[in-house]
Amino acid sequence: MDRLDSMEAFVRVAESKSFSEAARRLNLSKSVISRQVSGLEADLGARLFHRTTRSLTLTEVGTAYLERCQRILADIEEANLSVSNLQAAPRGKLKVNAPVTFAIQHLAPALPDFLSRYPEMEIDLALNDRFVNLVEEGFDLAIRIGKLDDSSLIARFLAPARRVVVGSPDYLARRGTPQTPDDLTQHCCLSYSNLSVADEWSFNSPDGKRWPVEVKGRLRVNNGDVLRQATLSGLGLTMAPTFIVGADLQAGTLVQVLEQYVPQNIGIHAVYPHARHLSPKVRAFVDFLAERFGPRPYWDLVM
Repeated sequence: MDRLDSMEAFVRVAESKSFSEAARRLNLSKSVISRQVSGLEADLGARLFHRTTRSLTLTEVGTAYLERCQRILADIEEANLSVSNLQAAPRGKLKVNAPVTFAIQHLAPALPDFLSRYPEMEIDLALNDRFVNLVEEGFDLAIRIGKLDDSSLIARFLAPARRVVVGSPDYLARRGTPQTPDDLTQHCCLSYSNLSVADEWSFNSPDGKRWPVEVKGRLRVNNGDVLRQATLSGLGLTMAPTFIVGADLQAGTLVQVLEQYVPQNIGIHAVYPHARHLSPKVRAFVDFLAERFGPRPYWDLVM
């Protein structure tokens, strides 16, 4: 600690160009500061300052040493701050963006428990299925489902999102049950239009090969709840994540088809902007969601 104290005294003298001002900033006497700097020079075997009665300037060695000392002291301050942030109670407003269906079915029931656990927190939740720019629109974090394209954000995996092809018992009785992905070309397939390839459903065959199929149908929509309702009504088949249709499969109101052909699965992530320190409120919310939803989400356990 003596060496660190001496380094800090040296940095403050160099920055203020005054032993008296450095002493004031550190709440020490001028003689203590002078002794610390002189001791540091003695240990280093080099002069750090050119001293005259009217000026105080860094030597060449002092200039190089100052940069390294500033970096070391900044790293120590950052380390101490990170510990303080970990120990600080989460508080304040958290602005969150989330997809509509996932938020209504799973995030909404979770929020009362989170707010009960953290009484000094507030949630400002915006629901939509469009891609939002977190920084420009002022969000602290977003829940994103599917492929992550923005590498400027930090992503925390929350839970897997297993996808299945489903239809109502009435539809399957009328139109038959597809036996292979290629049979989907003979069915009315209801598509989620927010996907970049909404009309191509991709499967993994039993031997592990990718099996893409171009599908068509009478409804394309950018909301999972609308697709679920249309499928329940018998309009056609849809490929949906189990966090949307898991309860329907359990109840028998929807039936899974093509079980041996696994659709390419997607993930549920919390994403947030880079920062030197992750704020306690963001950390608390992300940890809470990971604990509640993953790694084996409850919507799959009932199936």
